[in-house]
Amino acid sequence: MIDLKGSFVAIITPFKGDKIDEASLRKIVNFHLENGTSGIVPCGSTGESSLLSLEEYLRVIKIVVGEVNGRLPVLCGTGTNSTAKSVDMIKRASKLGVDGFLTIVPYYNKPTQEGMMAHFGKLAESVEQSIVLYNIPSRTGINMLPSTVAALNKKYPNIVGIKEASGNLDQVSEIIALTDPNFSIMSGDDVLTLPIMSIGGKGVISVVANILPNLMAKMCELFAIGEINEAQKIHLKLFPLIKALFVQTNPIPIKYAMHLMGFCRHSPRLPLLPLSDKYRDDLKKALINAGIKITEQ
Repeated sequence: MIDLKGSFVAIITPFKGDKIDEASLRKIVNFHLENGTSGIVPCGSTGESSLLSLEEYLRVIKIVVGEVNGRLPVLCGTGTNSTAKSVDMIKRASKLGVDGFLTIVPYYNKPTQEGMMAHFGKLAESVEQSIVLYNIPSRTGINMLPSTVAALNKKYPNIVGIKEASGNLDQVSEIIALTDPNFSIMSGDDVLTLPIMSIGGKGVISVVANILPNLMAKMCELFAIGEINEAQKIHLKLFPLIKALFVQTNPIPIKYAMHLMGFCRHSPRLPLLPLSDKYRDDLKKALINAGIKITEQ
């Protein structure tokens, strides 16, 4: 099973025109291989997975797995609001060498908690690799309750953790209290990583790690070895930048930031638009204040 701890990065999907920018994708993956990231997560929300065709989705995963070449775990985002489609996706991706799957709560159709149990049960039974749940009510329209998480953890051995992005520390505490000690709770909100680790979380699946992977990884590492004050210093350094990266819907700001750093073009796919002009100067300032060199304008 996947070793789910530390700083996993939810990477962007770079585009060139209407195609995946494969050269930029490889550059991004190697940036993380060289800068302390604990694991790579392609095709999540940050990777605009809902805007990729199935062929593009599988191509991104194949490129990432090939570039990583076993040096880091690869946890690919997967899932739709259809259980049958999600099972098909996960079976196809399982043949590409991934270590696990980040599986989102079905969105739009708002299943009951029992429906979530049945949905994730089908996913867990369809593959041998690790399954990580992904709870983000602000995007899906429904919250997966701690009791549901605990029941899934108890019933399915390959459900090994959760990316918790409810923003509710009470809920995170309850999940930790109800689940096995080996079950990994990962922050789904960069700004709450340190608070979540302070109550028993194992790390983060991060957006800001796209541009400061070494710093986010260092913060998680310092906290894990008890260097709390040093971890707090990094948290406070990252805080203004994190806030600047969420002035519009993710991944709009992070793509613009990576464009400024010379990694890729800044345009997401429709219906997302490039970062509004009114936010660009503030984001540039936040990047410079965080010690990031801007190479593109």
